[in-house]
Amino acid sequence: MDVIAIGETMISLTPGSRGLMRNATSFIPKIAGAETNTLIGLSRLGHQTGWVSQLGDDELGAMVLKEVRGEGVDTTYVKLDSTKNTGVFFKEIADSSDVRVFYYRKKSAASFMNPEILNESYIANAKYLFISGITPAISKTCRKTIFRAIQIAQENDVQIVFDPNVRRKLWEEKEAKETLLQIIEQSDIILPGKNEGKFIFGDENCEQIGKACIKLGTKLAVVKLGDQGAYFTTKNSEGYVPAYPVPKVIDPVGAGDAFATGLLSGLLDKLSIKDAVDRACLTGAIATTFTGDYEGLPDRKLLQQYKKIENREDVER
Repeated sequence: MDVIAIGETMISLTPGSRGLMRNATSFIPKIAGAETNTLIGLSRLGHQTGWVSQLGDDELGAMVLKEVRGEGVDTTYVKLDSTKNTGVFFKEIADSSDVRVFYYRKKSAASFMNPEILNESYIANAKYLFISGITPAISKTCRKTIFRAIQIAQENDVQIVFDPNVRRKLWEEKEAKETLLQIIEQSDIILPGKNEGKFIFGDENCEQIGKACIKLGTKLAVVKLGDQGAYFTTKNSEGYVPAYPVPKVIDPVGAGDAFATGLLSGLLDKLSIKDAVDRACLTGAIATTFTGDYEGLPDRKLLQQYKKIENREDVER
């Protein structure tokens, strides 16, 4: 595999119309998970991806498996548990700048993941291990699973990519900071946003966030700046990459996962760091123009179309 990821994917229920959920008369089910969003995006771009997780052996779990497999992601090491349920959350969208998420994931099948779910050779033969800060926040056994996966990756020279993806609702602030810092210290590539950097390091200056990551031992830090693009730094280089303009943001949820998709794809394609970050900015921008967490992730053809969009006529002829 090019990239393997470990994490929970749930069913997202979004009202059929915008506004408060109390006024909703219908909900649209879709799958959603930071790790599978990224894996699906990479698969669409032609990379080999694998997902490690647990689902309830129920209809919602079957929906998740059907969608993820259908997108070309390997699910060999996704375990089904007949005694637990697949997690669910509701997404309330008042407008593009006011999105609220309500989780119903306590005691979900994925929250009972433990290190025994890991196949060492599966991880050892990958190029990258992608993890987010969500999985270690779900439960103590999930946390142990992530740290064991990191250990396996390090023992086999597999690059570890970490998106902090801070979810304050899932754990206490002190515990979250300590755990996230431990993972940063053991990761090769870090992808924080400005708000996540402020939470972890107490500083929202992107250059300071990046340098703090490098000081902890990471090789590359890329700080996501939303509509301002991104800042990247290594021990020997740094720079800014501008954002791609988006005429209208439809749904900002999932843009960070799309950013991770573009960066990893660029690195797998042997692009320079700056060009890989540029691809990350592009995939992140494209994702915001579609409704849903992963629906807007582009394939190669769409990626090239958007890359050239500034030179296209308003109407293609």
